[in-house]
Amino acid sequence: MEAISTLDIFKLGVGPSSSHTMGPWRAALRFVAALSMPVDRVEVHLFGSLAKTGRGHGTDIAVQLGLMGYDPANFDTRMLTPLIEGVRNGHNLVLGNGREVPFDPTEDIVFHRTETLPEHPNGVVFKAQMGEVSFEKTYFSIGGGFVLEKGEDPSVGCSVTVPHAFRDAGELEVICRTLGKSIAELALVNEDAFRPREETLAQLDLIAKTMLECVYEGCHTHGVLPGGLNVTRRAEGISRQLIGDANDQPLEEWTDAVMETKGGFETAVRWVSCFALAVNEVNAAFGRVVTAPTNGAAGVVPAVLLYHWFFGESSVESIREFLLTAAQVAIVFKRNATISAAMGGCQAEIGVSSAMAAAGFAHVRGGSTAQALMAAEIAMEHHLGMTCDPIGGLVQIPCIERNTMGAMKAITAARIALDSDPSKARVSLDDVVDTMWRTAIDMNHKYKETSEGGLAVQIPVNVSEC
Repeated sequence: MEAISTLDIFKLGVGPSSSHTMGPWRAALRFVAALSMPVDRVEVHLFGSLAKTGRGHGTDIAVQLGLMGYDPANFDTRMLTPLIEGVRNGHNLVLGNGREVPFDPTEDIVFHRTETLPEHPNGVVFKAQMGEVSFEKTYFSIGGGFVLEKGEDPSVGCSVTVPHAFRDAGELEVICRTLGKSIAELALVNEDAFRPREETLAQLDLIAKTMLECVYEGCHTHGVLPGGLNVTRRAEGISRQLIGDANDQPLEEWTDAVMETKGGFETAVRWVSCFALAVNEVNAAFGRVVTAPTNGAAGVVPAVLLYHWFFGESSVESIREFLLTAAQVAIVFKRNATISAAMGGCQAEIGVSSAMAAAGFAHVRGGSTAQALMAAEIAMEHHLGMTCDPIGGLVQIPCIERNTMGAMKAITAARIALDSDPSKARVSLDDVVDTMWRTAIDMNHKYKETSEGGLAVQIPVNVSEC
């Protein structure tokens, strides 16, 4: 069984999509690393969902940046436009290995919109020509920024063996009960197999800091999102309505102003929605986000985490425990179902992120392991069957607003679980994970991130180049 780290679930990256932006980007990095000799030409062929919604998701942009050797984890997003315009105008790019090759994105990136590779709906083929020699690699973006090469076993090459491996939620709960540990405590012990404890804690703190900075950026940027839908940013306006001129303050002072907000339930609801909107508006504009577990659903966990951070009795330790608990729920879904909308519809993204946030929130509010898992079950139960139908192939409508709904469902699910006796529950988290996967299999392909069904065909648009 492949060992999956919390830091595999929460990754620093660039929007708008983990499957369609970060995945192909990382595949391009792997392809360049596999080149053993100078090449004369490179081609990229996109298949299935990557082809159908690739322009809206910036897949063509992502593969170019990957071929140039830039890492999404630390890429300076301010460089994106000049780099891509440079390739477009100069008809050449410098590969990550230093080799300059002719490259015309309009000719050398091919969108095979009517073809899907049999192994996975998110397929990309890279081809290189070295004189008379051809070199080719096929990769699949399987969700959350994870990538597999054709024929690759994900467990091969993974040298990490965690001391408390679990396949499903039932095993996770039994191990926690046997050892007398919470999900977060168990997760931290497992993380020790990947790296020293202090590195894990530092990375968790960086993840939380990046989520906060992303929300702050979204709450301080107004205007219209790129792509052609003319979607107006709303987070900045909501933040300003709630705290007035304090919205113009630097991050630390802005945070203090948010924490001092009065108004009860309605104000809290507005902040949760604002946090989620902020993240996904940044995501939609090719900004810095944390994949949680995907980019399209990146606003749910930060919105609930910041609700706890700002309006609860939080601490550095509780924030870390929130993230650790949430990640283990994502691992259960990844192992037994999917976190890819191209495989399972939006239930695999917003649904999973809501379950993650619900479990994390239930834990930091004093819930038991059973109550945290019950919270995740309730949250996913009420996302079952949700389709992925982005208008214009853009992660904007209905994606951005769905993050607010997922966050509110997570908080509600956690509160119900905390007021319940899990031993009397009729449905387990594993039951819901299995049902989600069966639903994904039964779901018509046009509702799986193809922009060929639902809202995507009700409102036809012309997607512009980003």
